[in-house]
Amino acid sequence: MMNLIMMPNATGAHLGGWRHPDAWTDTVMNLGHVVEAAQIAERGKFDAVFLADGNAVREMDKPALFAANFPSARPAGFEPATVLSAVAMKTEKIGLVATTTTSYDEPYSVARRFASIDHISNGRAGWNVVTSQYAGDALNYSRDENFGRDERYDRAEEFVEVVKGLWDSWDEDAFPQDKATGQYLDPGKVHTLNHKGTHFSVKGPLNIARPPQGHPLIFMAGQSDRGRELAAKQADAMFGAGDSMESCQRAYADIKSRMAKYGRAPDELRFIPGISIFVGRTEKEADDFYRELQDLISPTLGVHYLSKIVDRDLTQFDLDEELPEVPATVKSGTSLRTYVIEMARREKLTIRQTYQRVVPALGSPVVKGTPAQVADKLEEWYRGKACDGFMISNPVMPRALLNFVGMVVPELQKRGLFRKDYEGDTLRQRMGLPTPASRYTSQGGLAAE
Repeated sequence: MMNLIMMPNATGAHLGGWRHPDAWTDTVMNLGHVVEAAQIAERGKFDAVFLADGNAVREMDKPALFAANFPSARPAGFEPATVLSAVAMKTEKIGLVATTTTSYDEPYSVARRFASIDHISNGRAGWNVVTSQYAGDALNYSRDENFGRDERYDRAEEFVEVVKGLWDSWDEDAFPQDKATGQYLDPGKVHTLNHKGTHFSVKGPLNIARPPQGHPLIFMAGQSDRGRELAAKQADAMFGAGDSMESCQRAYADIKSRMAKYGRAPDELRFIPGISIFVGRTEKEADDFYRELQDLISPTLGVHYLSKIVDRDLTQFDLDEELPEVPATVKSGTSLRTYVIEMARREKLTIRQTYQRVVPALGSPVVKGTPAQVADKLEEWYRGKACDGFMISNPVMPRALLNFVGMVVPELQKRGLFRKDYEGDTLRQRMGLPTPASRYTSQGGLAAE
């Protein structure tokens, strides 16, 4: 069954989305919009909502982008785990996934945070693991610069292992709460981690009962070789990146092929690329919606955005020249940067053509048309092993999400590609993923340690 996830970004996933007449107004720190987006997605039987995050206000050195509210500038946004606790109280079935960094946090705090959300939501939590490649984050955490790539991934791998170990602190039946005998908990069913590693020293146990899912789901998005290895070993789902079905097919095959060395079957990880949807009752309606948004982006703003992605100032070049040479590698490089450059080189795109391709979905592929045409494309990708589902980007909120739920979801359901109702009790079960056994399943508690 296809998985669908969405990001409840009130400003939309198009650089000009917040300016469209159908867009929400008053989106700064508006919890009501986040809750409403999650509720709309739940009506559409989405697997989960996903909140991205960062630890710095970005793009302040790029006034044009900053003033236009480039979506990842993050001038005003809730701490995601906090807001998901609020969303959990207003929803019943949909999964709740949030980003937390392994570079500027501690395993014990993260384990406790997501175990709490899992209990609050009755088994709907997911943690998106990031290593914080943005250099400015370091300046808010008493560092002059970010960790290097290898150190970031070494730290992340140990971090995830510690968090999973802490989630196993208590057996599922560790709290009998027997009023007759006076026994509230069973001391033989608690486990002390006693981790001492390169980056962390964590005794444990976690002061939260075992999460309803055993472990909240682990999501990752790294597209580097180190990132893919970490996902193949640890992740339950991976946010893929690609500019076409073919590039996603290659990434899908690659990540699945890496899993056997870690004793994992390919279907134990869900590969979920992002895709932006412009759907209308007719082709003309979809085309008009697309054009209305494109007209909100000036060439100046488009060039500033592309300059940010490729990490080179392009304002000095003719817009109708091919994309010039850019640095081969940068310290804070991203998967988006890599595939935008590869797309421009492969198709010999000009600067203007490149930003016009990237702006509509902030880098994700675009699908545009009637409900049947959109469903045709999603089905082609899904059946063609380019993905296990999609991160649906909504260029204008709430219009694009309402259109998708009202038009595309019924078409997918009719084809047997997507659920008509939620099944199972937890996010793991609804995404078709196994529940991990505790590492202490065959052991005793304190006495065995």
